[in-house]
Amino acid sequence: MQPENYLLEIKSKSKFSFGFKEILNYWELLYFFTWREIKVKYKQTLLGFAWVILQPLLMTVLFTVFLGKAVSSVSHLSVPYHLFALSGLVIWGFFSSGLSNAANSMVNNSNIIKKIYFPRLIIPISAILSSAVDFMISLVLFFIALIYFQVSINWLHLLFIPVALILIALSTLGIGMFLAALNIKYRDVRYALPFFIQGMLFVSPIMFPISITSNKIAATILQFNPVAGALELIRSVFTQYEMNVTTIIYSSISAAVLFILGLYYFRKTEAYFADLA
Repeated sequence: MQPENYLLEIKSKSKFSFGFKEILNYWELLYFFTWREIKVKYKQTLLGFAWVILQPLLMTVLFTVFLGKAVSSVSHLSVPYHLFALSGLVIWGFFSSGLSNAANSMVNNSNIIKKIYFPRLIIPISAILSSAVDFMISLVLFFIALIYFQVSINWLHLLFIPVALILIALSTLGIGMFLAALNIKYRDVRYALPFFIQGMLFVSPIMFPISITSNKIAATILQFNPVAGALELIRSVFTQYEMNVTTIIYSSISAAVLFILGLYYFRKTEAYFADLA
């Protein structure tokens, strides 16, 4: 008797299914991909993990020198500008590196995708988890700066930092999943990505507060920025900083919508990844 040939098509139960259970079943693979991302990032570098500290530190110095006085005078900041900018760059470092890694993750792992089956979401998730490690290191720098400059800290609001991490991870993963799936089909994404990230920097309240503009439409757009909510939460650590709850709500809605849309597009197209990669 001739053996029968079977064609097995693997696809997710729902376009909106994240597949927590399946990802947990492959937790060792998730760990491997994450650890590999971390090692590759700093392989053959002289300073290694020191770059995680140097990047926000040097950017803070540049922003303070060229924008510090102007922004402080116009927006009447209640906290020192250099600490305001550093808090923003800590969040921005996670968002920008996580987004860049996630967007290119599927293309960079195309050889593995073609050979074996595993939950494809593991790849962009591991890319973002590796950036989360960098975030934790740069967060230590932020608190050292707070202690060094003797800034009053609202200790209760330290509980908001994990919420800020979840919020920024949610938006980064949402956009990252969409771009990772899109990058498989259109390789133009990797060339357009640096311009997109750079543009996002200038329309995010990283180097300036939302209160700098008196235009209500512009302020509302800034509040819906997916990064803005995490920025408000981490800056609430400053005792003198007044947290804008409306910004957190608007930004959280934006992050949730981006995550759902990114997940939907990723699930919709993942069946063709092995063919297009």
